[in-house]
Amino acid sequence: MNRTQIVRASTIAALVIVFTLMCRGLFENLDAHEIMVIQNPFNGNLATFTDPGIKWQGFGKVTKYPRRKQYSFALEGKEDLSKKIRFNDGGHANLYGATSWEMPLSHEKIVYAHQTFGSAEAIEQQAVAKMIDAAIYLSGPLMSSTESSGERRAELVQYINDQAQNGVYVTTVKEKEIIDPILGTKKIIPVTEITINAKNGLPRRQQGSMISEFGIKLLPMSISELKYDGIVENQIKQRQEATTQVQISQANAKRAEQDAITAAKQGEANAAKARWQQEVIKAKYVTEAQQKLEVQKLATQASLLYEQEQTNIGRGDAARKKAVFMADGALEQKLAALVKINIAYAEHMGDQKWVPDITFGSSGSSGVSNYQDFTSILTMQAAKQLGLDLQQKK
Repeated sequence: MNRTQIVRASTIAALVIVFTLMCRGLFENLDAHEIMVIQNPFNGNLATFTDPGIKWQGFGKVTKYPRRKQYSFALEGKEDLSKKIRFNDGGHANLYGATSWEMPLSHEKIVYAHQTFGSAEAIEQQAVAKMIDAAIYLSGPLMSSTESSGERRAELVQYINDQAQNGVYVTTVKEKEIIDPILGTKKIIPVTEITINAKNGLPRRQQGSMISEFGIKLLPMSISELKYDGIVENQIKQRQEATTQVQISQANAKRAEQDAITAAKQGEANAAKARWQQEVIKAKYVTEAQQKLEVQKLATQASLLYEQEQTNIGRGDAARKKAVFMADGALEQKLAALVKINIAYAEHMGDQKWVPDITFGSSGSSGVSNYQDFTSILTMQAAKQLGLDLQQKK
């Protein structure tokens, strides 16, 4: 290439570089996870952008903030970022955990935070970290170290979150007599209590929170570990052992009580079972007696019915015989009796000798005549006794 060509190529390259630099100063791309503030280079006005895309820069100064960022106070490599906390019994612990904070989305709040801090790092160190430190420092005296390890751990996290977001509490210190869980003796300890607003029932605040003032939102804190000093760890361990023994004793007492209740209930069940067995036997005999009584009643009723039946039959026969007697005067019976009488007379008369072997006197009479006369007399007598009228009625 000759000198003219070299100069021309150099000029073109310079123009390209200048144009590229000018384009970069004219436009700026915004990611979806960021918020952007652009300061006008001529009048200093601040423009805020919250939606992603290419935005007009106009050679202005660009400052970007994360929509959400995590603030960690944990062990990162060899660096220990944990927070020191002191409880009302003098115990200490290192608090490990993390929380996240979010930038506001309104133009006024973004400009206010940008003008005050100027960067996300400054917001985190001067606002978020400071309020968390103050909240942790003032939440420890609200409980003892042993309470924080057990039944009030959730309250500890709640106090830290609330004070960091809304401002620290107004508190008062009082002396309180408690029973030492290890030694079992009484001791006096200072107890910090939250002052409550009588009008609305909410905690009173010493001052507002910078986080809320700038519209920054603090998400609930997560605690990964609460590492106590060696002395406190021993106290907690001893308390847990003592609590375990108490729980075991209570459990044994409850078990003994339950066993006694079970035994009593079992005795009641056995007694009830025996009573019911006797009731079954009693019911059996009662049923048999009732059955016998029912059979006897049925037999008595059957006897009464039979007696009534025979009485009715007798009455019917008597009425029938009476009716027959009234109709014909018992003619049939009387005739049968008369026949039997004559037969009897005839049988006995036949055995008699009515004709003598030797006769004296008149020959006009004979034994046959005497027999007939006697028979007639007997017949008439029988007919009279029977009340028979042998004459044919006209």
